[in-house]
Amino acid sequence: MSPRRPNMESSIYLGSDGWWHGRVTMGVKNDGSPDRRHRRAKTEAAVRRKVKELEKLRDEGRAPKAGRIPTVEQWMETYLNTIAIRTIKPRTWDDYWSKTRNDINPHIGKHRLDRLRPEHLDQLYTDLLAQGHAPSHVLKVHRTLSRALKIAHRRELIGRNVATLVDAPSVEETEANPFTQEQAKDFLKTAAKRRTALRWGFGIGLAVRQGETLGLRWSYLDLDTGECRTEWQLQRLTWRHGCADPHACGSRRHRFDACPTDCTRHRSYKRGCPKPCAKNCTKHASTCPERKGGGLVFTRPKTKKSQRPLVIPPPLIPLLREHKARQEIERAEAGDAWEENDLVFARPDGRPIDPRDDWEEFKEILAEAGISDRRLYDGSRHTGGTILNELGVGMRTIMEIMRHTHLSTTRRYVKSTDPLAQEAARRIGEALWPQAGKTETRTETTSTKDAQARRRRRIK
Repeated sequence: MSPRRPNMESSIYLGSDGWWHGRVTMGVKNDGSPDRRHRRAKTEAAVRRKVKELEKLRDEGRAPKAGRIPTVEQWMETYLNTIAIRTIKPRTWDDYWSKTRNDINPHIGKHRLDRLRPEHLDQLYTDLLAQGHAPSHVLKVHRTLSRALKIAHRRELIGRNVATLVDAPSVEETEANPFTQEQAKDFLKTAAKRRTALRWGFGIGLAVRQGETLGLRWSYLDLDTGECRTEWQLQRLTWRHGCADPHACGSRRHRFDACPTDCTRHRSYKRGCPKPCAKNCTKHASTCPERKGGGLVFTRPKTKKSQRPLVIPPPLIPLLREHKARQEIERAEAGDAWEENDLVFARPDGRPIDPRDDWEEFKEILAEAGISDRRLYDGSRHTGGTILNELGVGMRTIMEIMRHTHLSTTRRYVKSTDPLAQEAARRIGEALWPQAGKTETRTETTSTKDAQARRRRRIK
């Protein structure tokens, strides 16, 4: 009788099929039964090498769970639909799905998670850059993939997160381009001709985000104390299918052929003709009868600190009272068509202002005011912080007003403008060269010019 093998010892043998087989005990499964993994090879040396690799993973605690390992595409769907959707903001979830659907799955979606290599990620990032994507876009793809693989590693589906072995694409910080004080005045003067004039004064004067401004409610404004709270923000989210077969649901909208070069149908599209649909396209959720989770939605602000009270500049308080009175007139004129949302800044029928329309209005005001084009953030939030800095407000106070968690974030938002730089240069110049600025200048007269001419003649 052969002696009993010790626990956790592997076995290697030549099978009747002519292959060498190895069996490794990895532990126990969830149901309590032994977790034994099988490896096979043509030669004994090859199967011993595979067995040692498994034993090493087991001993280091990096062995993947028993069962079939999902592909990258399968795991990304599981991660986004069952894990990330409960922990991240809706807009962030939309962005993760966009990066997964358009960039991750087409390039590496068919790889099994445990066979994904750093080289695959390097090639993915190289291909995306070659296709013309910005480095910031590629960095977002890297972060999306890295967080999904981190959860897979934590749940023992893979032995390591290969995204940590790849250098993330480097991105140059986009420089803020806020208004100067004169430009801000011109912008507000031009905006004053519109019914949404106070929306822009509020955005610059309090340096609040677009969604927080459009989602501001009267119940969170105290015009007597001059305080307001941004408890909600307005965002446009992507619709999701609620039906059982998204591909069949969107069949009327599927387009599998690319548009001709002289296409006139999509002439008004700012981004050009839409891309053809994939064979298994599951888009077009906006037409789904059971669609969910999209459209204009009120969500909580970006951070918990964003809900702290803000002090309204005193000149805005009487303007807010006038704005409220005008809104009451609009409510009476709208009658039954009025949709009550308690919004400070709303359409004439009480419905929320679409962020897209708000962005287009910002661009129109820029053009009317003769101000160079820039991002909406530069013309509101960045401008408010920069003007506060020019007025001598400390960076810590600006951080509290803008409700940032880290001071470094505030420094990125606030641009040190020319007047401050000129004043700093003047001060250091006076400190190092105090006599340089005190040299006397005199105007040359006819007599001094004659004297200089006589001296030149004497030298000759």
